Amino acid sequence: MAIGQFGSALDEVLKRKGDTRGNAGTAAHVDASLIGKVIKGTRKPSKEVMASTTQYYDDGQLYIAAAGEVTGGAFAPWLNNVDLHRASVLIKSVEEIKEVLTASGQAPISKTNEQIDESERQQIKRLLMETVEAITALTHLAAVLCKEYSFSWLATWKEHRSVMKSKKYMK
Repeated sequence: MAIGQFGSALDEVLKRKGDTRGNAGTAAHVDASLIGKVIKGTRKPSKEVMASTTQYYDDGQLYIAAAGEVTGGAFAPWLNNVDLHRASVLIKSVEEIKEVLTASGQAPISKTNEQIDESERQQIKRLLMETVEAITALTHLAAVLCKEYSFSWLATWKEHRSVMKSKKYMK
């Protein structure tokens, strides 16, 4: 989700789960009126409120909204005007991956920044944009799969980090 959309994501999660602002407030250790203000967009959510509610609801959409909020929008946005059926998201993800592969065959990434001309720079920019689009599609696929098949978003990412550490990709 884009910056400032944590409230609308929280509202959607509450509706989907059939939960109340009061319960969300209890989870976040604040009162329901503050949750209402966050949902309406008249109050910016604190990091503590975002951390508490994301962990409590363990919902990919909410985690994505919180990440976008905290990073000032430097994260995959939540797409709220697309078909989020698992099959549709999978098909779109495959399409986006293919576009990355096509662009990667055209971008002169073996050259340094000083060695490229403007045309080559645009090819690299296209690869970058196709990569970001694929990240967005795959992020949605992970969120949809977690929701549809009752996997924990947080546990999925913890397991992923553990695998990355075991492969020595992280310290």
